[in-house]
Amino acid sequence: MRAFASRWWPRTLRGRLSLVALTTATILMVILTVAFNTVVRRHLQHQADDELRTRAAAVAATVVTDGSRVRVLETPGEELLDTNVWIYSGGRLLEKPPSATATSPLTRAAGRIVARGASHCVTVHSHDEVRLCSRPVPGGKGSAVVVTALDLSPYRGSADTMLFASLALDAAMLACTYALTRLAVGRALRPVRSMTEHATQWSAIASQERFGAVTRPTELAQLGGSLDALLDRIRALLRHEQQLTRELSHELRNPLARIIAELDWWGARPRSDADTRTTHAAIADAAQSMRTICDTLLDEARDSAATAPGTADVLPVLHRLVDRLGPTKVGVEVVVTACDARLSAGVPDALLERIVSPLLDNALRHARTRVEILARARPGGVRVEVGDDGPGVPASFAAQLFQPGRRADPEDGHGGAGLGLPLARRLARSAGGEVDHERRTSGATFVVTLPAG
Repeated sequence: MRAFASRWWPRTLRGRLSLVALTTATILMVILTVAFNTVVRRHLQHQADDELRTRAAAVAATVVTDGSRVRVLETPGEELLDTNVWIYSGGRLLEKPPSATATSPLTRAAGRIVARGASHCVTVHSHDEVRLCSRPVPGGKGSAVVVTALDLSPYRGSADTMLFASLALDAAMLACTYALTRLAVGRALRPVRSMTEHATQWSAIASQERFGAVTRPTELAQLGGSLDALLDRIRALLRHEQQLTRELSHELRNPLARIIAELDWWGARPRSDADTRTTHAAIADAAQSMRTICDTLLDEARDSAATAPGTADVLPVLHRLVDRLGPTKVGVEVVVTACDARLSAGVPDALLERIVSPLLDNALRHARTRVEILARARPGGVRVEVGDDGPGVPASFAAQLFQPGRRADPEDGHGGAGLGLPLARRLARSAGGEVDHERRTSGATFVVTLPAG
């Protein structure tokens, strides 16, 4: 059974949703069809009973009771009234339809209804389905009862026609439901196919594109945001690994070169015991340096185990920078704000500090009363603005702003060698970011853009 179900169960989400919708619609249509046809049949039966009672009342009007005597008046059109009509007096049959005998199933059924007293209706199944209803003759002292019969074949035919029509309508509705569900689900899943194709392309060419850049339905937008965060973490991890590789290559190159040089020098010609001991000591010292470097990198990896390697929580880093400033220029207020307290940049904490610190020092040197640091998210990364209310950057000097050793006014009385801004830009670019100057009507604002973590 399980193998059969797994064989016929659709493998695609579109097929499964369409099958679920079809099954649900089928159950609902079956319930509605059964309820509708039950109501129709009951309504038709009530119509038949009303017709029988009307005919019985018309016949009862021709029956006269006088004491214990019961007479049936002769009226025009009585042939129509006498069709399928039985008249009883005290359980005795007075009249019956010409086509019925005293022992026919309909006559016996009429006798049983009369024996029960009051007004009753029953259905008799003989050759055809016949409905019989009894009605006592009102106003008389005798026990005269009129029984009328009606063939239910036309009513049953109408009910069967309604049943077949409803079944045909159900089939058409189910076919439309299945087709429309497949169409709607296919259109709804079209963005998912597009996201899959884009993810395949981006993985092949290491694209910087992100899913959140395109307007999508809310659910897919949330999925795209989660995938973007995952891509940012992976990219941050790759940058961290590349940086770690570069550091290992740089730091271990000198000790290894020293070891090779000592071994080459020692093996070039015979040496005394003192020379050998000196060589061994130099090699041991270089090996110890290598061990220290490895231990330092491992300790750093352990310290960053609580967070993803190569990522930094932006707001705590900015607060630490401000807390380490100590006494600032008198009358200058430093304010840190963030649109999201959980902002994460795709660079280590130390690198983020080294990028922002020169910008903060520069803002403090030129600010009059206020320095504001604003952090917020941007598509594919984070944006940190460091602004002050100082005189700003002269338009004539803007092109030279990030050139090493250049200052707008060397005689302005502020310290600095003109190296902070170039250093911040170089560090940001090494991490896939950027540092730019943003023109404002007053003061100076430097903007750091970094990849998301």
